[in-house]
Amino acid sequence: MAPARKIAFLASETARAEGALDKLVARYGQATPETADVIVALGGDGFMLQTLHATQACDAPVYGMNCGTIGFLMNEYRETGLTRRLEEAEQEIINPLRMTATRPDGSVAEALAINEVSLLRAGPQAAKLRIIVDGKLRLEELVCDGALVATPAGSTAYNYSAHGPILPIGSDVLALTAVAPFRPRRWRGALLPKSARVRIEVLEAQKRPVMAEGDSRGAGIVTAVEIASEPAIAHRILFDPGHGLEERLIREQFL
Repeated sequence: MAPARKIAFLASETARAEGALDKLVARYGQATPETADVIVALGGDGFMLQTLHATQACDAPVYGMNCGTIGFLMNEYRETGLTRRLEEAEQEIINPLRMTATRPDGSVAEALAINEVSLLRAGPQAAKLRIIVDGKLRLEELVCDGALVATPAGSTAYNYSAHGPILPIGSDVLALTAVAPFRPRRWRGALLPKSARVRIEVLEAQKRPVMAEGDSRGAGIVTAVEIASEPAIAHRILFDPGHGLEERLIREQFL
């Protein structure tokens, strides 16, 4: 008989998730993320993103169980049968985006984003952005509330709310989506190859300040942001059979 998997349970700071944590640890034991064979995240999608970032250096894949309000990246919560579910789980591999943001004082902030990198206006006036892709000017001026670059895993999150496209996991494509575009009127955004390097420059930065975020982790006010996929980092996420990201992305388009 194969030895039991060592599981590290991590929970968000909610009563539901912490209650689930106590029950699961009592049933299956508790390992540290560094020594675990698999990490189980208890919460919603936001906590799943936190867990992926926090355990990036660990060798274990992450299996989420939904104890929150949103669970696109999560599996259904059940206390029993977890060992078998982990054995049968299907793995998806996603690469994050690397954001390099330049602030008005010249300082630089870097962050990794599993879902998206977003730029949003930070004042009462619309933002004015210039978009450069792989060193080539593609859009001289975009007047909008903001813009974002989303991965396939993040395409159903903020990107989808901003009317961006849903991307299949294996598509090797990024979505460049405007938030409330004013000019060019109703600009529909762009699909870019995963290898693309996107630079977004803020025009009239003092008059029209813009802030940047990677997975809701802020870099503050910026004057320019460079965004590229980071192939050296691979996050492994586990899903119950038939409920992986590929299936969820397809199913979402027919709701």
